[in-house]
Amino acid sequence: MEFAIDIQQQQYKTYILTDHHAQSRVEVVPERGGIVTRWQLQDQEIFYLDTERFTNPNLSVRGGIPILFPICGNLPDDTYTIHEKEYKLKQHGFARELPWQVIDQQTQESASITLLLESNDQTKQVYPFDFKVTFTYQLKGNTLEIRQSYTNNSSESMPFSTGLHPYFAVTDTEKNQLEFQIPSTQYQEKQNPTIQNFSGSFDFESDEIDVAFRDLTDVSASVTDKSRNLHLHLSYDNSYSRIVFWAVKGKDFYCLEPWSAPRNAMNTGEHLIILEPGASIETVVALTVTFS
Repeated sequence: MEFAIDIQQQQYKTYILTDHHAQSRVEVVPERGGIVTRWQLQDQEIFYLDTERFTNPNLSVRGGIPILFPICGNLPDDTYTIHEKEYKLKQHGFARELPWQVIDQQTQESASITLLLESNDQTKQVYPFDFKVTFTYQLKGNTLEIRQSYTNNSSESMPFSTGLHPYFAVTDTEKNQLEFQIPSTQYQEKQNPTIQNFSGSFDFESDEIDVAFRDLTDVSASVTDKSRNLHLHLSYDNSYSRIVFWAVKGKDFYCLEPWSAPRNAMNTGEHLIILEPGASIETVVALTVTFS
């Protein structure tokens, strides 16, 4: 059988999606924020994972693909206002911290698993809306597709932003072997609102790089890792208005993150998705890896 899904009881129940023909294998941990923790393709590790943080449920995960919802980035003082009432939301929201429920598995045309996150008393304390979010992770060949659906079950319009935070593996000393194709010539640094021009490369001698590319001219970006002869292609739909790049000196990862809205959009309204009562929106992000 070409496609398979296996379950392993590790610290958390782990669902393993496999395309045997392509030697492609993805691990998903629903109860730890619905996260993809690992992707092995032809014996190469595509993602970075800080296993020490992953095993500590009190820490956010650094690695794999954390889910960002209902905000991307952070808010000033973790605070936003809706209907003249203040709410507190931690950086990137709560979806990456809550357990998700497995509602479907398929192994016919691909290996895919669908996860569900619904509002509850805990989420309403920080985000006063009834919602339903589903993520379908589909592995086929050298592509991992992430199809998402967001539904507003509230009686009033629901604002949110959404994004993904994939950590791609790269040896820290080989970061200067990365070549980027990003569909934007301008970015903003996290701590500096001034718009800056992008020359096509980053200074990896900096302690940290945290920039958001704006005014995207295409629905895809790519990175070539010449040290591994690995080419990564990231595609996304028009729901995403930003590509965030993050790297930390001394750490064996870089992040290339599609965000639907910039940080603090819950207060500014910039590129915020607003769903009317009963409405839904679907988005899709796909990762394709090839070796030369």
